[in-house]
Amino acid sequence: METFFTKSDKIQHIIKSFNLTKSLFVSSIIIGEAHTGKKTLAQYLFPDTPLVSGNNQKEVEEALENNDELIITNFEKLSNQSSLDFSNKRIIATADYMGNPELIDDIFAFIYAMPSLQERPEDINYLKELFIKEASSTLMIEENTFESDDIPLNLTKNTKSLKRSIYIHLMKHSIDAQDIEGILYHYLLKHLDGNDGYREHLGLYEKPLIEAGLKKFGSQLQLSQVLGINRNTLRKKIHEHNID
Repeated sequence: METFFTKSDKIQHIIKSFNLTKSLFVSSIIIGEAHTGKKTLAQYLFPDTPLVSGNNQKEVEEALENNDELIITNFEKLSNQSSLDFSNKRIIATADYMGNPELIDDIFAFIYAMPSLQERPEDINYLKELFIKEASSTLMIEENTFESDDIPLNLTKNTKSLKRSIYIHLMKHSIDAQDIEGILYHYLLKHLDGNDGYREHLGLYEKPLIEAGLKKFGSQLQLSQVLGINRNTLRKKIHEHNID
């Protein structure tokens, strides 16, 4: 059974509205950006209801013939929405965008707007902690080896980018020198080309080395001594790599 956690007032309103109309044979649609939890919410509210994807018009039509209650995901991808017959059926659809507003308004009795993750700051911390535990378990990392507050969160693609940003951050903090060599090897194997490859890709090593050194020591003079290069050379490389 799907679970769905939220402290968002907007989503709580959607849940309450669905609960009030659960006994009615009406059609409803949840519209919002991708990876906001629309499908999970629909399955949480209707755990025993069959689900079909709008990626396949024929499968949707067959499911409608055989079921009085149905969840249709990716509704916007159906090639012929107007041909569907929702009479005397309870349909719960999800879509990433509205499509034809007049048609949507004609087909569905209830239209709900799913807020993006950026509009649900109260949910972000819960999902962050959930993904941290998942990533720590998957990557076999002890949670006390990193500061969760230091993780830069990417919300541009909602839960997808949030989860990815957490995994990447934890990977960065768990890999060793051999892992880094392997990453660089596969990157260079794919991208090494041209007539000036050495100079072109040297920044992969120099830039993070200088950036980390400046953050750690806070002084160009001290960093030049640690790196064993003179200060003018360090300044030149800082300028070459556009380091602030």
